Amino acid sequence: MASVRVGLSGWQYAHWHGPFYPDGTRRADELAYAAARFATLELNGTFYGLQRPSSFVRWRDAVPPGFTFAVKGSRYLTHLKRLRDPRTALANFVASGLLALGDRLGPVLWQLPERTAFDADVLAPFLDLLPRTTTAAAHLAADHDDRLRAEPWTQAVDDRPLRHALEARHASFADPAALRLLREHDVALVVSDGAGRWPLLDHPTAGLAYLRLHGPTRLYASRYDDARLDGWADWVRRRRDAGQDVVVYFDNDGEAHAPRDARRLVERLGDVHDPWPP
Repeated sequence: MASVRVGLSGWQYAHWHGPFYPDGTRRADELAYAAARFATLELNGTFYGLQRPSSFVRWRDAVPPGFTFAVKGSRYLTHLKRLRDPRTALANFVASGLLALGDRLGPVLWQLPERTAFDADVLAPFLDLLPRTTTAAAHLAADHDDRLRAEPWTQAVDDRPLRHALEARHASFADPAALRLLREHDVALVVSDGAGRWPLLDHPTAGLAYLRLHGPTRLYASRYDDARLDGWADWVRRRRDAGQDVVVYFDNDGEAHAPRDARRLVERLGDVHDPWPP
């Protein structure tokens, strides 16, 4: 049976204290508090720079069994190198500790800049290189260089599938050639609601359906009203009924809307959402 998980895009927001975190909650306890209420969270720090294996171990140990992190891929790969010549940078990203998450490791999210258009000659080699299992990721990690901040983590705890999602923000990714390439590699094209700033690309391309809700009218700030949440709940049900595993992340973190809206969506999906807490 296909799964449904709803969560948040990150959890370290000072202005969530009071609206979400109880006053007095220690920063070190925020992750455990959020993970007790949502079955999945996005790890955003990995987007901004290479982490240390010890950080991944700390995040893993702070969440309960059955919880999953979606890990955001390095912007060095997506925004600076623009997916070109990706092997060493991708190996560094994996070796920085990704596999230390063990069974808490969910999909890997690759977010492209708005100006990046579809280019098959660039995208195809990148998709070819993406590891499809944790064992393959461990083999790739062995190709790291000396840019790591700590001793590399190059071993998989066990051999499990590893999924990927691509958040493209350019209309050219609706090209049938782009969709065909993603389907051939079983990479999810993220459905990304960004207050109309970029196109909403709603095309199933994988066994995973990945939805990011950045805000309906003000990017990263506005609240989803009941009608919009009803519509997204219907979308989740359609994707699940089609046999896709669905993950949804709220990124409208301004004014602490994200945790409230996520909870409201979970309530609408009570009969299909994975039971949480376990």
